[in-house]
Amino acid sequence: MAERRGKGRDRQSGLSDAERALWRRTMEGTRPLPGRTLPRVADNGQGPPPQSPAVTRPLPKAKPVPLMPKRAPEPDLTPGQIAGVARSQAERMKRGRLPIEARLDLHGHRQSEAHRELEAFLARAQATGKRCVLIVTGKGLGKSPSKDEGGVLRRMVPRWLNEPANRARILAFDQAQPKDGGMGALYVLLKRNRPG
Repeated sequence: MAERRGKGRDRQSGLSDAERALWRRTMEGTRPLPGRTLPRVADNGQGPPPQSPAVTRPLPKAKPVPLMPKRAPEPDLTPGQIAGVARSQAERMKRGRLPIEARLDLHGHRQSEAHRELEAFLARAQATGKRCVLIVTGKGLGKSPSKDEGGVLRRMVPRWLNEPANRARILAFDQAQPKDGGMGALYVLLKRNRPG
């Protein structure tokens, strides 16, 4: 029977010299809980065997970690869209009756600068708890800009507001009242900043 167990195995403990050495190294420096003692491993009288490589077993195959379901991207907003906003609040925003807590004037900015400024502005405004902000794009060049014409920023800002990072911060936006810039400005209603 001892032969079946393999070379160097102790009949009493059933451990090989390498397993005893591994046990000693593992338990080195540990203290038992109060009222308990560490189990002793029988020594075969030869002292600790020479260091042998640790017995390695193949690791079990890792189970794939399920990914968190991706949130569907939020639908694009259009000026005046009120989905997800109380009708009374949307009406107050449209009429310019919500207090404007921060303003961003993009006049004179190049398109790339304006894009960066807009993203940073929205992030700061939401982080500081602002709800209604005004973004001034300007009406652009031309004698009488219509809804479909106007300057580059006037056309691009609504697109930028719908980019994922910005859209995640925004509940709604609408064209400003004439006193706040009219067709050359937008009211933007931000979501509440929820930590975590």
